[in-house]
Amino acid sequence: MKSSFNNIIDSKTPVLVDFFADWCGPCKMLAPILKEVKDELGETIKVVKIDVDKNQPLASKYQVRGVPTMILFKEGKQVWRQSGVLQKNDLIGIIKTHQ
Repeated sequence: MKSSFNNIIDSKTPVLVDFFADWCGPCKMLAPILKEVKDELGETIKVVKIDVDKNQPLASKYQVRGVPTMILFKEGKQVWRQSGVLQKNDLIGIIKTHQ
């Protein structure tokens, strides 16, 4: 998983990674918001979901202590992160500042 994850985040296209868990209520609220963001921004953003229970080494590497935690990567570098649920327009604004 680690090498393919690195290949994904090395992209010139910004990559929004959603660290989530199946048992997390706010994570379930965030999922449709992320879909709306992807639908609106199309090919200008990649959205990747990482289950922290199935990918603990990756969650540990990025010091994900709570879910949901979103991290925005551009060319392999972390440019933004936040825990909790954000609304669609807030997320789109953040992503556009890093494009």
